[in-house]
Amino acid sequence: MTDRTAISTTDAPAPAHTFSQGVRKGNFVQVSGQGPVDPATNEYLFPGDVAAQTTRTLQNVEAILAAGGATFDDVMMLRVYLTKREDFAIMNDAYGEFVGSRVQGGVLPSRTTVFTGLPREEMLVEIDAIAIVD
Repeated sequence: MTDRTAISTTDAPAPAHTFSQGVRKGNFVQVSGQGPVDPATNEYLFPGDVAAQTTRTLQNVEAILAAGGATFDDVMMLRVYLTKREDFAIMNDAYGEFVGSRVQGGVLPSRTTVFTGLPREEMLVEIDAIAIVD
């Protein structure tokens, strides 16, 4: 049985609470929900701009994937949490541009989008990921 290993990187925000940035067990990588936070300052960025928040959030997800030995080609599933239904199209465009440019194999990850409240008022988006590394 393979041990679980916490994934940690200074290229993504430090967890604000009692969880790991990500966890790897064998070839399975789970990235905790990320938001539009600057990893250097831990400040929330781009208030009111869901496109910029989506891009920053995906950059944080990407940094944790990399620290766990994964890329977007390894991602099986991304879950996107949005606070407002009317932000879907804007998020989707930013998401598509970011993820599409990083998937080399041509197969995009599965995705679920949920509309919900988020931990911080300034957060318009949160994203987590599941990857399987070859």
